[in-house]
Amino acid sequence: MEIPSSTPIPSKMKAWVYGEYGNASNVLKLDSNATVPQVKEDQVLIKVVAASINPVDAKRMLGMFKASDSPVPTVPGYDVAGVVVKVGSQVKRLKVGDEVYGDINEKALDHPKRYGSLAEYTAVEESLLALKPKNLSFAEAASLPLVIETAHEGLERTGFSAGKSILVLGGAGGVGTQIIQLAKHVFGASTVAATSSTSKLELLKSLGADLAIDYTKENFEDLPEKFDVVYDAVGQCDKAIKAVKEDGGVVTIAGPVTPPAFIFVLTSNGSVLDKLKPYLESGKVKPVLDPKGPFLFSQTAEAFSYLETSRVVGKVVIYPIP
Repeated sequence: MEIPSSTPIPSKMKAWVYGEYGNASNVLKLDSNATVPQVKEDQVLIKVVAASINPVDAKRMLGMFKASDSPVPTVPGYDVAGVVVKVGSQVKRLKVGDEVYGDINEKALDHPKRYGSLAEYTAVEESLLALKPKNLSFAEAASLPLVIETAHEGLERTGFSAGKSILVLGGAGGVGTQIIQLAKHVFGASTVAATSSTSKLELLKSLGADLAIDYTKENFEDLPEKFDVVYDAVGQCDKAIKAVKEDGGVVTIAGPVTPPAFIFVLTSNGSVLDKLKPYLESGKVKPVLDPKGPFLFSQTAEAFSYLETSRVVGKVVIYPIP
């Protein structure tokens, strides 16, 4: 997507904004006169082409971590894919015209940006971005950053390595679909097991799961086989600890936490996307987009309503963004 460097950047833009906390259907409004964010020295301004939404966006909008949130009004959105149209004075790597993607909030719950990705423009630190793999569309790229970085960080924190076995709880979700692929194709797992409902079992196998467990028909914690690592992406920690080997590890991204399991919050970093680029370019690791999408920019509130059903397969993407 070519954007000439001489294209003037407007002072106003279209953006989805909420000025109070609540459900998207009640509080999220389209503002056609929002201010284009200023670019700091270490940031670039991105003309947004696609964005994706995550459960953290909905929880933030509900005010679930308002004690550490930035003040409203807020433009939501962590995941972005687009084209650099302006660079700050300290930017070393990226240049105008680069096609980039990333998770724009370094600390997910610690004062995330007021100007998120559900807008025509967003300003992002260079360190949080990577060049978009050429084989991925903007919509595919926008689906990845938060979930693939979360999958990767959790696997690293458990010390996961080649030859180990893993059980993924919530294998068909945004994070789960990436954990399966990274464990199998990047980390070299001996066995990948994952849970989902009946209709999603074939998807799990296609992503690299050796064992797809239908949670509507069997309890994973009662399986005779135990695992080196259990990665809980749904919030079933009390059961997860029953499926791990004695010297194994349990990581969760959805509390409450039952010891010896631990929870973490993602630290966004563009270098992880760079590291995984060869796997994305070779097709070993793929984006997984929910078949109901992509949703148009005008349908962003409906996209949030769908996200809140918890029936999403992979990711909900907003594309194209004007």
